[in-house]
Amino acid sequence: MSQPRPRVVVIGGGYAGTVAASRVSRKAAVTVINPRPHFVERTRLHQFAVGNHPACGDYRKLLGKGTELLVDTVTRIESPARTVHLATGGSVGYDYLIYAVGSTATRRATVPGVEQFAFPIAEFEHAERFRQALSTLDNDAVITVVGAGLTGLETAGELAEQGRRVRLVCSGVMGPALTEKARRATYERLSNLHVEVIENARVVRVGPDELALEDDSVLPSAVTVWTAGFGVPELARASGVSTDTLGRILIDETLTSIDDDRVIAAGDCAAPSGDPVRMACQSALPMGLTAADTVLSRIAGEEPATLDLGFNGIGISLGRRSGVVQFHERDDTPKDRAFAGRIALSVKDLGLKAAMAGLRVEALRPGTVALLRGGRHPSDTAARTAGPAHAATEESTRFSDTR
Repeated sequence: MSQPRPRVVVIGGGYAGTVAASRVSRKAAVTVINPRPHFVERTRLHQFAVGNHPACGDYRKLLGKGTELLVDTVTRIESPARTVHLATGGSVGYDYLIYAVGSTATRRATVPGVEQFAFPIAEFEHAERFRQALSTLDNDAVITVVGAGLTGLETAGELAEQGRRVRLVCSGVMGPALTEKARRATYERLSNLHVEVIENARVVRVGPDELALEDDSVLPSAVTVWTAGFGVPELARASGVSTDTLGRILIDETLTSIDDDRVIAAGDCAAPSGDPVRMACQSALPMGLTAADTVLSRIAGEEPATLDLGFNGIGISLGRRSGVVQFHERDDTPKDRAFAGRIALSVKDLGLKAAMAGLRVEALRPGTVALLRGGRHPSDTAARTAGPAHAATEESTRFSDTR
């Protein structure tokens, strides 16, 4: 008699979870547990929010054959019993668990009024709510975007290109992940779009039609968009799994939990060797593939390979007519090379389309998508942590796209 296929549960159907599920479906019975019935193309949420692009995908085209999609939310992981408990009251057992819950908006309760009056766009429901608010707003009303990381910059660009009055406020410099060359190009584009940029200004309070800064100045704001910072779901920590201070699950370089070799993690919610890579689909996809390969190796009784992913740069869309591309070394160190304009926007959009194409290809033919390698080396952890690629503040690259 043939042995039953191992059961693999994937928590989270984002870039990392979806590609991991497809790849591991070659040798396992896979269940993806996700709170929504559709894939969210998170890299498009800022465009969806302003009405420029859809942000949903069909799991029937993105998951490998035979993969089960369970629309539910995991409330607790019970590692000793190899079981996950669901919000609907049921539970699902597993032989291996891939933890890919992603990230979400930062906890905003520390700034008075933000929870009540500001609009994050880190999740589909956030972007949908902002889109509805935008539809009732006069064109001459001031929209304030708080946070000038990549998501803040892109949101400001999309809004301003539509003729909206946009103000961009950040606690440090605009685009802290950018080199001076890329930052100058971004400034120029936003200036041409008449975006008011206020740097080194910390927001201390948000109201229904205004916001206050640390210097006691009060600015009118019909709608305030909050893109400053990020957070991760509390599921791992609440389940007693070891995490870093932010809640990212602690894993080794094979993406295996330091607590349990049946738990593998990938994407924004994971911290390999306590040193997480930049949050982006550019890292989520290879991490998802690596997580699947680790599970497949364990099923085969082989030693898993370590994480080896390479970056190529940062792409920023600043409306539908221009963008900025900044080149990086494979280890994510920025190069002094950047260009702007329509070609840069095309390169950025090509990267987004390539990510979705990768998901579709892996669903059709699991095991065929290759990784961009040559960037991460476990022996260099200390050097990478101190290096320029990791010097950005929390609001710099946390809700990014092809980053």
